[in-house]
Amino acid sequence: MSKLAHNHDRCVYEALNLAEKLCHERGVRLTPLRRRVLELIWEDHRAIKAYELLERIKPSSQAKPATVYRALDFLIAQGLIHKLERLNAFIGCQCSDRPHEGVLLICSRCGQVKELPVHKPVTALMVTIRQTGFMPRQQIIEVLGLCTACQKILPSSHAIEA
Repeated sequence: MSKLAHNHDRCVYEALNLAEKLCHERGVRLTPLRRRVLELIWEDHRAIKAYELLERIKPSSQAKPATVYRALDFLIAQGLIHKLERLNAFIGCQCSDRPHEGVLLICSRCGQVKELPVHKPVTALMVTIRQTGFMPRQQIIEVLGLCTACQKILPSSHAIEA
């Protein structure tokens, strides 16, 4: 996604407004630190690691790693962000205001992450998983590959390697 063709300030603004609204409705506090962590996560559509967040917060705050991790745990619990297990990093949730399951498309070249919300579980996969006796509690699927922009940059032979 090109930054020139995309008004990212609007993404940040809308995400923060929605977070404030949802936290108010749920009776939980979006503290200044939690809000700042969410804002930093939404600064880009690339996943960000906890220690990168800490480094960006440090100039204006005395936040410690444990404080940032507690803020991340809160934001996850409220459905405002997703943790990308594969990357051990975080991304803003584009569907915080409604229950959903999703597929996260992660570009292995540029790091962009796009969320594809699905309103029903990936049926065949979930049926197979449940048949094993396993009960999923969260159904987010991470798919690693190349975004459209990176496919245009790389020779076609590299697309398969991702």
